[in-house]
Amino acid sequence: MSSVPTARAQTPAEQGGNVRVLGLVTPAGALMIGALGIVFVGLFYRWFVKQHQHSYNAIEDWGHAYVIPLISLYIIWQSRKEIAQIRAEVFWPGLAPFLLGIVTYFAGVITIRNHMIQGFAIVLTVFGLVLLMTGPRLMKYLFIPIGYLVFAVTISEQIMLSITFKLQMVASKGAYILLNLIGTPFDWFTVQIDGNRLDIIHGTERIPMNVAEACSGMRMVVAFLALAVAVALLACKQWWQRTALLLLAAPVAVLMNIFRVTVLGLVSLVNPDLASGDAHTVIGTLLLFPSLLLFLGIVWALNRIYSDASEVSA
Repeated sequence: MSSVPTARAQTPAEQGGNVRVLGLVTPAGALMIGALGIVFVGLFYRWFVKQHQHSYNAIEDWGHAYVIPLISLYIIWQSRKEIAQIRAEVFWPGLAPFLLGIVTYFAGVITIRNHMIQGFAIVLTVFGLVLLMTGPRLMKYLFIPIGYLVFAVTISEQIMLSITFKLQMVASKGAYILLNLIGTPFDWFTVQIDGNRLDIIHGTERIPMNVAEACSGMRMVVAFLALAVAVALLACKQWWQRTALLLLAAPVAVLMNIFRVTVLGLVSLVNPDLASGDAHTVIGTLLLFPSLLLFLGIVWALNRIYSDASEVSA
């Protein structure tokens, strides 16, 4: 007796007629993505050049913009198994945000002439294009990594100055207290404060330090917020953990900036030139690492609280 072979259910990828590359897209899909990418870069080439100039010329403030797309791709990679089970489909309502993004971009170029608005319009265009080409089922996994791209956009100087001026004053006062705690007990140096200006008095020498120049108006707060969001998305599973981490982003930014000004004040005792230029950039960049460790420590504590609460409930 001959057995009749049973039919095996086809996977969504096999139903599409092609094997998916890395489990995500078919070779034909990869070619389409490549073609759309070339057109996309060509359309918004002007903005990408200016964003590179902003990030490169102020690497300590906006250098994180280079890393943001990589983090977005990694978030997508984490959901690759779920994405591979969903077949892309054309979703025509996605044409509305796609066209709105393009129109807003050129309005930002021709009339408003605002780099930040142009950048947000590009993110909206990406959202519309992906929604149009893949459909709402895939957008469930792509919405967050696309939205995360807003952190790669340089915020307007007027907005940053208005928002961060008070934080800048907090940083100067915090550094004033910390420097006095370090220098006064050992009669090493004293510090005087006048607004956002610190004067470090070492013997007969008076070393002035302007916090606004040293810390660029606390623009690093955007980098800390981007870091907090990345850690929250990648390391936290519960919504309340992610919310707590995001709420702690601003206090951590203020704390790290106080340390930054304090370190700059201490190195200025050795050589005042070390508090500016390349040395200032290096110090600001290195402080991202203890910030990351602090965030990871907070994540560990939050996960520990959740584990203990689950054990007690069980």
